[in-house]
Amino acid sequence: MLSDRGPRPPERDRGAPGSSGPALKRRVAPVRVEATVHPVVVLAAAAVGAGLLTWFASGRSKRLDPAASGGRRYAPRGSAVTASAAQRLNHASTMLAASVLFDSGLEHYRGQFFNRAMYTPIIVSSVTLAASMHGAGDTNPGGSRVRHGVQALAGLTGLIGFGFHAYNVGKREGGYSFQNLFYSAPIGAPMALTLAGILGVVAERVRDADPDAPELSGLPAGKVLALATAGMLLGTTAEAGLLHFRGAFQNPAMLLPVTLPPLGAVALALAATRAPGASQTEAKAAMWAVSAMGIIGVAFHAYGVARMMGGWGNWRQNLIDGPPLPAPPSFSGVALGGLAALELLERRRSRF
Repeated sequence: MLSDRGPRPPERDRGAPGSSGPALKRRVAPVRVEATVHPVVVLAAAAVGAGLLTWFASGRSKRLDPAASGGRRYAPRGSAVTASAAQRLNHASTMLAASVLFDSGLEHYRGQFFNRAMYTPIIVSSVTLAASMHGAGDTNPGGSRVRHGVQALAGLTGLIGFGFHAYNVGKREGGYSFQNLFYSAPIGAPMALTLAGILGVVAERVRDADPDAPELSGLPAGKVLALATAGMLLGTTAEAGLLHFRGAFQNPAMLLPVTLPPLGAVALALAATRAPGASQTEAKAAMWAVSAMGIIGVAFHAYGVARMMGGWGNWRQNLIDGPPLPAPPSFSGVALGGLAALELLERRRSRF
């Protein structure tokens, strides 16, 4: 007689005809098949969209000859100084948009795109990337309405994404705790798209500004941009610091993203207080150092992927769960915006 305390033997059936004895009755769990989208497909679609927008923007942003345009708004005007600074701002926006495109593609693929809104940053960042690349190759002064609209859309999308991520953190058990900030949707990540949009919009405004005294909202463009990029560096540092704190700063190099960018932000703030046309050599050196740090950070993150179980041989898993490769260049993008601000500050020497 079996005891009620002991385990029950497995149920047996009578077995198949011709078998030597009863066979164990197998319980097979139903296989659940979920339709997923491979990141390569998503990124390929984004690249196609970016190419189409580049073609569209190229056709719509051609400059009109001054004699033939009758003084219309988009006739060529300005100077090489503002055009050069605007191009550098477009380069900055390009790096930030590319960082968002690949980072959000990987992270949202890991989330299986369970919310259809998760496709939005991939689409918007791809068209922003195309618009910024088009602006970076535009040597003529004068803004483009198409690029301006795309960049404004990117800025708004990033803010909405920040709201989604903040809601995602708050709805989890425990609310806004370090645990949830560490392991839920990265709360500050969508703001990189906003920064890309802001720098792109400023690029178009600088192209349209008075070349003798470029202004933004009635204030000197160089000073406004220097202070704005200083704030962007601090915000990017906060996001990197949160994730590196989660990693316990196990590698001393993880301290660089939380020390060097704040120093660069201080250098930009000091540059904005100097007399117009003063040399900005120290601030430029700081911005180049931050930009280099962003590129080198990709190599450090690649090393982090290699240290995971299976290394690069298991790249399908480790690229998703390891340190994000596209994240560090966001520092480089903001630093390029700082260099554009310093260029505007230095070139005012001959104007005053």
